Amino acid sequence: MNIITTKISCLLVAFLLLLAAPVAAQINKATTGPQSQLKIFDASLAQIDVAFTFPEGFKEIKAPNTDSYQFDYAMILPDADFEIWFRVNTQKENEKLLSDKNIKVNNPDSLFISIAQDQIASFTSEKIHSKHTLPQYILNRYNADAGCIYLISINDTPITKHYKYAFITVLQKNGSGTVMAICFTNDKGPEFFKNMNLASSCLKFKE
Repeated sequence: MNIITTKISCLLVAFLLLLAAPVAAQINKATTGPQSQLKIFDASLAQIDVAFTFPEGFKEIKAPNTDSYQFDYAMILPDADFEIWFRVNTQKENEKLLSDKNIKVNNPDSLFISIAQDQIASFTSEKIHSKHTLPQYILNRYNADAGCIYLISINDTPITKHYKYAFITVLQKNGSGTVMAICFTNDKGPEFFKNMNLASSCLKFKE
């Protein structure tokens, strides 16, 4: 394991510890932007039985919707060099997406990995990524059956607003679907993980 990989692994472990820690109460309030996007997002989440609470301090922004970047919702933490994009897929949507791209998955319960890797390919030309499977105690917090996280360096593009790094979390409820959250930053130090912690409890699968 080289130095870079070791550093990334340490950062991922630190994030898992943040996820496990208690988080301050969130507030469910409207954003300052148009409400139609949030309503559509809520409808998408309802299809896979996920609850969403808008985290305090964030502001809604327009989510990108292109062939390579099909996201349902996005928000930014003002003055913090940090934003999050969300993508929601039902089980059938995931199966169709992978079928259309001729990506074969032998086990339906591992769809989330292929979905994450397919999205990662749109962000970076790098072929090797640091992947960590979420442990059971983290999955329990989100009522998820499976999940994984990646921290990657991304290509410099206007659509990603020239951010340098993306932290990708994908959670799956077997037979229902997946929800993906991608956090962007230019600095992957402690402040980045602190910002992620502010939004770490904003959604979860319903029991």
